[in-house]
Amino acid sequence: MKYLWAPWRMDYIMEGKKKGCLFCKKPMENQDQKNLILFKSDHAFVIMNKYPYNNGHLMVVPKRHCIDLGQLDSEEIYELSYLLKTSTQIIKACLHPHGFNIGMNIGKVGGAGVEHIHFHIVPRWEGDINFMPVLSETKIIPEYLEKTYQRLHSAFKGLLWRKRGRKGGGKK
Repeated sequence: MKYLWAPWRMDYIMEGKKKGCLFCKKPMENQDQKNLILFKSDHAFVIMNKYPYNNGHLMVVPKRHCIDLGQLDSEEIYELSYLLKTSTQIIKACLHPHGFNIGMNIGKVGGAGVEHIHFHIVPRWEGDINFMPVLSETKIIPEYLEKTYQRLHSAFKGLLWRKRGRKGGGKK
């Protein structure tokens, strides 16, 4: 048997399952850096995945609790689409990936770990799948989350949020 030391995972294991929806609670805490929230619009937000598949793994989430695409209204769909597009542009500028995996899991059977609809944006680099995951079932994340957060957050801070149908706009 092979061992990979990952002592930072103990916090996750020991914290126990908290009641309520993670994606409903985190934006309300007003601890964006601690919660890895990069940006909030009126109806959606961008958050880093605390347990990423790759560096820069982001999630775009509606603020309102929804478990199905059919529950989203037109403003939520617009903002989610806008933040998906903008997030990929920011990741391209800051992290220079060669491609992306973008998708969502809906329902437990669909692979959703959290029953609150959200999109995953996973940057990919040529050669990011090497012998480690194939032979050792181990994924290497080459940068601390906090450092990636700072790199991406500075780009999101400059994002000018414009509501649909409104000229001008202002920073959020």
